[in-house]
Amino acid sequence: MQPAAMTPPDVLGQNLQALTQILNAQQQMMEWQQDWLWQSLTTFRMPKMMQEDDPKAYIEAFERYAILRGLDKGYWASQLGAPGKAQAAYQGLPHDKAHDYDWIKTAILYQLEINLEHYRRLFRAKKGPEEK
Repeated sequence: MQPAAMTPPDVLGQNLQALTQILNAQQQMMEWQQDWLWQSLTTFRMPKMMQEDDPKAYIEAFERYAILRGLDKGYWASQLGAPGKAQAAYQGLPHDKAHDYDWIKTAILYQLEINLEHYRRLFRAKKGPEEK
């Protein structure tokens, strides 16, 4: 005895039911991921950079803390707080780069002239007159 042949409406109904189950499972996974992300963002409590902080040291500490907390790099730009000239560097970026952490970091360090020459001047300023 042969099994009864399925009609096209029956096949379509089964396919629709399977697709609905897959879609529901994906939607539930997406909701779990969003919950995890919001929890990560709300528990991320890095102190904001202050005027007197060394920007390079602050950025390095910020990056380590973000990695340690498991914060996705796509959200680093929104969590980096910068005052004064550093804020001006951020505000001067094009809109399409304002969410790119690496661009923001580069712009801040450039604006504050944090480069090899900056550290050379600091080093020489700390040396005594006889050591220069």
